[in-house]
Amino acid sequence: MNKRLKIAHVITRMDWGGSPDIVRILLEKLPKDSFDIYLITGLTLHPSKKTNEFLRNFKEKVYIISSLIRDIDFIKDVRAFFCLYQFFRKGNFDIVHTHTAKAGALGRLAAYFAGVPVIIHTAHGNNFYGYFGRIASGLIVWAERVLGLITKKEVALTELEKKDLITFKIVPENKVELIYQGLELEKLKFDLKERSSVRKDLGISDFDCAIGLIGRLEPVKGGKYFIEAAKLVIPKVNPVKFIVVGEGSQRSELMNLVKTYGIESRFIFTGWRDDVDRIISGLDILVLPSLNEAVGIVLLEAQAIGVPVIASRVGGVPEIVNAPEAGVLIPSADVKALAEAIEFLSKDEGARKRISEAAKIWIKNKFKAEDMARAHVNLYNELVKNKINV
Repeated sequence: MNKRLKIAHVITRMDWGGSPDIVRILLEKLPKDSFDIYLITGLTLHPSKKTNEFLRNFKEKVYIISSLIRDIDFIKDVRAFFCLYQFFRKGNFDIVHTHTAKAGALGRLAAYFAGVPVIIHTAHGNNFYGYFGRIASGLIVWAERVLGLITKKEVALTELEKKDLITFKIVPENKVELIYQGLELEKLKFDLKERSSVRKDLGISDFDCAIGLIGRLEPVKGGKYFIEAAKLVIPKVNPVKFIVVGEGSQRSELMNLVKTYGIESRFIFTGWRDDVDRIISGLDILVLPSLNEAVGIVLLEAQAIGVPVIASRVGGVPEIVNAPEAGVLIPSADVKALAEAIEFLSKDEGARKRISEAAKIWIKNKFKAEDMARAHVNLYNELVKNKINV
């Protein structure tokens, strides 16, 4: 192909999280001599430092639609649809690649009606089960099946996600492409000075075993189980600190639960932070007790840095945590099992070191940003070539 392919990536927002980070890495890594790339997004309120820098450097190719929001709002959704339609119609794009559910629905419909020849979607997990009731989940499955008819490829981040797309008959197997998430490993390295600095900033002593929970403080992330497990661990492990990083609808509830248990002195709530990788480097153990999880980027980042992880055996987590050699997996919503895992790793420094070394090797061999970008380059070129030849 002689000309650069014109590609638009669409995502609801570029706030801190796994899906915005994948989009950022892709847009930075895709070769500019082969692709003319644009980003369409809604308003971003909490970008990470890396995303902030990216948005500044990429600003001439960023198109912001303020009506493109995560929640359902009929009037704003209609506005967002027509903004997307007009942008795609005028832009003469070869490919529109949408990310996450809301941007995926509006973006794919707008691209289809604008006549974009190749439409790709990455769901970054799914809402087919575990989030909503039976009726709502059924409607989501139905809507995704309809959208699947106009989608050339669905990109799955894990084997489980690929299986779900096929099992729920969203698209046939030949329309699913498995591409694992990639990390910028050169930016995720353990630094003793950085570790000491972040622990000092947070008020963690050199003697504390620092155990962290990082993510949205929503019920699906299992923050309540983290606190209940901490209550069981505190009498058995000393000194120990529990660090909760993030914001969400449950923050006040979780802080009140800590007060009710009388363990405030052992907890640090930092709120939202834009330096999550730095926070991770100050931890001894990272915990992610989710009830459902597509991937869990903090698990990948912690393993790359060399911080042992404990996580629920849900969603795509077993594919990214190579337990038991490179991490500890427990049943979801099992406070006793979580407390036992935290106690075990807190007391056994040798086990933490073995898991840390195994995890770094595991991540290096399977989750590189360059591999993720290369797979997308191949996918884009193949789909456009096939479309031209049809």
